[in-house]
Amino acid sequence: MTEYSDEELLEQFRQESTRHVAFNTLVRRYQQRIYWHIRKIVIDHDDANDVAQNVFVKVWKNLDNFRSDSKLFTWLYRIATNESISFLNQKRRRFFVPWSDVENQLSNTLHNDPYFKGDRIQLKLQQAILKLPKQQRIVFNMKYFDGMKYEEISEVLGVTVGALKASYHHAVKKIEKYMLGD
Repeated sequence: MTEYSDEELLEQFRQESTRHVAFNTLVRRYQQRIYWHIRKIVIDHDDANDVAQNVFVKVWKNLDNFRSDSKLFTWLYRIATNESISFLNQKRRRFFVPWSDVENQLSNTLHNDPYFKGDRIQLKLQQAILKLPKQQRIVFNMKYFDGMKYEEISEVLGVTVGALKASYHHAVKKIEKYMLGD
């Protein structure tokens, strides 16, 4: 099977005869990374699947309008991040609960999640991450787990590199404090 570049996939997508094949290739290429990015935000496996499906529906509907101002991967991450945050906001509004209650629910979900295969330390790390403010949590996940550069995160979130560095630094300090039990 030929490995197409993102540009070649976009070109194929714009042609009616190869649109579906190109989109399926794009989904296979990015599906797992997008799922895990979403999963780190919404925590629950089923919720992450639902959000990921919404992301790829949006991608299908809007891929013709993608102007290549950014990388395709960055654009997908932006959509996934926004869909994840929208999902959590809807969940919070639907049940009329403050963010801290949503975070507690996410923590409980993680603790009881049959798909979570981590040990006690990994669980404590994930719980520490859930205690972070939403923006710091997303920045930390993108930098630490996804290995993204600040410039890429900046494109996804629309935040300056300096602000991202500060968010990441504060997140690390809060996680260290939580992990050490202070």
